[in-house]
Amino acid sequence: MDFDADYEMTIDGLSAEKRLTFSAINPATEAVIAEVPEATAEQLDRAVAAARRAFPGWSATPIERRQELISRIGDCIEAHAEEFMRLLTREQGKARAGAEWEIGGSIIWCREIAKQSLAVHVVEKTSVRSVETRRVPLGVVGAITPWNFPVLLAIWKIAPALVAGNTMVLKPSPHTSLCTLKLGEICRDILPPGVLNVVSGGNDLGAQLTTHPDVNKISFTGSTATGRKIMAAASSNLKRITLELGGNDPAIVLPDVDVKETAKALFWAAFQNSAQFCVAAKRLYIHEDIYDELAGALVDYAATVNVGDGAHQGVDLGPIQNGIQFEKLKALLADSKAAGDRFLTGGEIVEGPGFFVPISIVDNPAEDSRVVTEEAFGPILPLLKFRDIDDVIARANDTQYGLAASVWSKDLKRARAIAERLEAGTVWINEVHSFSPHVAFGGHKQSGIGIENALEGLTEYTNAQTIIATQPEAVSA
Repeated sequence: MDFDADYEMTIDGLSAEKRLTFSAINPATEAVIAEVPEATAEQLDRAVAAARRAFPGWSATPIERRQELISRIGDCIEAHAEEFMRLLTREQGKARAGAEWEIGGSIIWCREIAKQSLAVHVVEKTSVRSVETRRVPLGVVGAITPWNFPVLLAIWKIAPALVAGNTMVLKPSPHTSLCTLKLGEICRDILPPGVLNVVSGGNDLGAQLTTHPDVNKISFTGSTATGRKIMAAASSNLKRITLELGGNDPAIVLPDVDVKETAKALFWAAFQNSAQFCVAAKRLYIHEDIYDELAGALVDYAATVNVGDGAHQGVDLGPIQNGIQFEKLKALLADSKAAGDRFLTGGEIVEGPGFFVPISIVDNPAEDSRVVTEEAFGPILPLLKFRDIDDVIARANDTQYGLAASVWSKDLKRARAIAERLEAGTVWINEVHSFSPHVAFGGHKQSGIGIENALEGLTEYTNAQTIIATQPEAVSA
């Protein structure tokens, strides 16, 4: 299996012909690294039809067998881990440590989700009557994945959907299709034909998938703006939806923290994966008593972090993944400068090959400025002063988003009280970015609908079916 060539879609367990193509770009060099197949409408129809044909047999397959095969996908990723990591860096840009985190997580998710199942809930059980609710699969799932974690977030959808008995048509981001196409290829030898189909293409293909009449559910990870469009499109046949969308995640730092130690943790909370992370700390609220000290510690730590081509040894953070996002960040920096904001570090982009944005820390900008109210999705972090707890909680909650947040303090009781008042699906205390296949993850407000991971996430790929049975003699009596 060649990870450096032969990028093909998978439809009905076979390689699909490459009729149209578009270019995959290495974001660190802006060089074309491959030609990616672009699915036609007819090929999408074939993929959905294959998934629908495969559904009766797959859903009837004992769950123990489905679990075994999903776990085997994890084994196969592990066997090709080095190839996946190298390709992931080439197409996504992340440095080696980030690639290891993502591919390692994908392996763990396959194995752990494969251990999950949904029990039948017995409401009533007598000699003459039984009432029980069981979970049944939905049918064909259309999955659409983003460009920041293309492998891991695909597995977040594949594993629970298939364990629950559904079949799938998976469309990766056009910016990061290559690893996902290879994932589809390795699954050809594991799964029955049609159970997992992988098609690549642009926004038009995503729109066709979300409106397709034979797709029963859409699971999407991406921007809130696109999520709204998907929700509207899914109404055509009342598709079920799971939407994991944007965030503008606040971090609140109380004055009792160990500043140096906390600065390092907060740096990675904000800048991991070059801040291309839906749950990155995007607004850092620092108590005014330690504001200057913590700001200085963040700047000092940032000076030790190397930004560059993720394929090079010693690089900690890679480029912005694509030119579209790069231009958005350039515009955001320009707006912040025009507003008179002071940058403690960064702020200036050096033109050259690659979509590189320096680590940029903004000193206490206005609360209503774009750099505070918008999700940057790149390495631009505003630091904001506060003194009053009620005030900072109100400021943290003053957003359309509600994905995640964090609170930092030595006083766990006080931190917990603050956490419980934050409007977010996940709130970390003195840590960040800890996920588990067994911990529910989902957004509040316009950060999403539904849950991923845990049994709640598995339930998202099912319908409830209640069966009520009475003995015939009891009816006649």
